[in-house]
Amino acid sequence: MPEVRIIAKNFMDMVASMPAMKLDKLYENGFICEAILRSLPPLGKKYVLQLLHIDVPVAAKLLEEWVLPDGYTKHRVAIDRLVQLRVFVEAVDRKNDKTYKLNPTFQKSLQQLLVHGGTLPREPMPSNITVRLPNLEDLEAYALQQWECFLLQLISSSLVEKPSNISSSLMKVFQRRLLSQRDKEAPKLTESGFQFLLMETNAQLWYIIREYISNSEERGVDAADLISFMLELSFHVIGEAYNINSLTDFQRSIIRDLADLGLVKLQQGRKESWFIPTKLATNLSVSLADSSSRKEGFVVVETNFRVYAYSTSRLHCEILRLFSKVEYQLPNLIVGAITKESLYNAFENGITAEQIISFLQQNAHPRVADRTPTVPENVTDQIRLWESDLNRVEMTEAYYYDEFPSRDVFEGACDTAREWNGLLWEDSKKMHMVVKTGVHTYVREYLRSQK
Repeated sequence: MPEVRIIAKNFMDMVASMPAMKLDKLYENGFICEAILRSLPPLGKKYVLQLLHIDVPVAAKLLEEWVLPDGYTKHRVAIDRLVQLRVFVEAVDRKNDKTYKLNPTFQKSLQQLLVHGGTLPREPMPSNITVRLPNLEDLEAYALQQWECFLLQLISSSLVEKPSNISSSLMKVFQRRLLSQRDKEAPKLTESGFQFLLMETNAQLWYIIREYISNSEERGVDAADLISFMLELSFHVIGEAYNINSLTDFQRSIIRDLADLGLVKLQQGRKESWFIPTKLATNLSVSLADSSSRKEGFVVVETNFRVYAYSTSRLHCEILRLFSKVEYQLPNLIVGAITKESLYNAFENGITAEQIISFLQQNAHPRVADRTPTVPENVTDQIRLWESDLNRVEMTEAYYYDEFPSRDVFEGACDTAREWNGLLWEDSKKMHMVVKTGVHTYVREYLRSQK
């Protein structure tokens, strides 16, 4: 199965792919530098802080002496990441030895932030102006509801009672790798789309934000400004209200899109309007691993392959349909079964056995989450066995040849195919053969030479 690069990049990977000039522009903001520092592996953070007040290049060999021999692999990972992000500037000294030096712009901004502190461009609004602010529990529920509504609309607008305000052109940007459409047929989920739905919420968020930023130039928005604003947003306090008027026109248009995704909540007072960051927004400046906190699950799988999902979410129901047969749905319970047919359908759509098992384990109901294993072994073993049944036969494009003029020509064609490791099958008695696509060109040339 082809490798799916749905979430190969997180936010910092996008930063690393930016041109040097734009990176240096980003590093003029101390909060961006702090966000970069947070995202680094532990050794990377150590190197940055140790070199923060050193203005001369440091030999690569000297940095290697700072770690024990068994930590060399982690050392290389940290150095490579620092160079990718242009936090370290690589050079060669007079002795032709490699050296590293902190990016001067990054160094200056981080020094000022750590020594003098930093203040965001906007402060929370006083409580006497803002009223009806949601508590953290309600805010998290709102973010989840908005995100699920967006995902349902992403799959099919017919699944959503109240569509979000995201423009159809922007929605198509999000859908382009997740859905495919032929002629006048209804859009269908691609292999990447099926896998996307089984991901953790944070992984889904990174993918959507990546697509949002990648398409920014087409909308006339500078990607560096967009990344800068989003990283800055991640330093705001969850649940606090911030005045909309403190944003530029460009930032106001962005904040409306982010509200549709559940990253912020917009509220209107008598005179003022404000936005309230949710947990989804504050997770943007940390790595995917750091942000993946365990959420309360909802799925119980029994040894008889029955599935009980304690959820009111329509999205959860649609996800379960990807690999199980949903039999009926009550107000707070979805009942289904994992069958051979439902799994074969999932496998044909590009979902793997391990992804299904991982989803069931990560979303296990608290009642079974502490068990070992959380999903019965007979169920996980059978899911893997049914997948292996499908993988026994491998499809290979090929060419079939028959009606050879003589046995010598037939044997010569077989020898030609064998030389290129492309002979898949032969019948010497009837003089039939099958060769791989690509190798058939050499066989064809041979046959032409025999005429």
